[in-house]
Amino acid sequence: MRLPANDPRIASIDPSRWFGTGVRRALPILVGSLLTLGAGHAAAQVHEGEQAPSIRAQTLSGGEFDSVSRRGKVIVLNFWASWCKPCREEMPALDAFYRAHRSEGLEVLAVSVEDASDLAKVRQVMKKFTFPAALASGSQTDGYGRPWRIPVTYVVDRSGVLRFDGSKFAKTLDLRSLERIVGPLLRQRRASA
Repeated sequence: MRLPANDPRIASIDPSRWFGTGVRRALPILVGSLLTLGAGHAAAQVHEGEQAPSIRAQTLSGGEFDSVSRRGKVIVLNFWASWCKPCREEMPALDAFYRAHRSEGLEVLAVSVEDASDLAKVRQVMKKFTFPAALASGSQTDGYGRPWRIPVTYVVDRSGVLRFDGSKFAKTLDLRSLERIVGPLLRQRRASA
């Protein structure tokens, strides 16, 4: 049976019945991304091998994360959300890698794409982990564009050059992939200025 477009039953269709509750939360991000693409607005373009866009964020703990002041360190920037199961699944690997390598100059920042109204949920997830987190709404990460899928991770080397564009990587990160992607950057000395 096909319903007419003005049938009120169409408005009551809830996609979470078929795809889970995360879909309801992800729908605004998906629709916004599609509208942006449809309107002809170009998303920010980041390119591996070029200078990475700067990152500034107010962390959940009240500190400030500024990539410019962290030059000389390797930065892992992860976009995620508390309702995103793959995001939560890769967080323990990010945390274990951070704990093992932070003394070697590793910085990790997890930026939640959620609204300030979801701050309690974001804090609840992050209390298990040692690396800092921030909300996108309190961050300057525009140079990375609006993530069209999450999780997505970017890696910046000690000289401020983007070395890994996670938007091209379809899998979640695990310890082995972090070691393969980030490990060599940690072993390189900072390039002379």
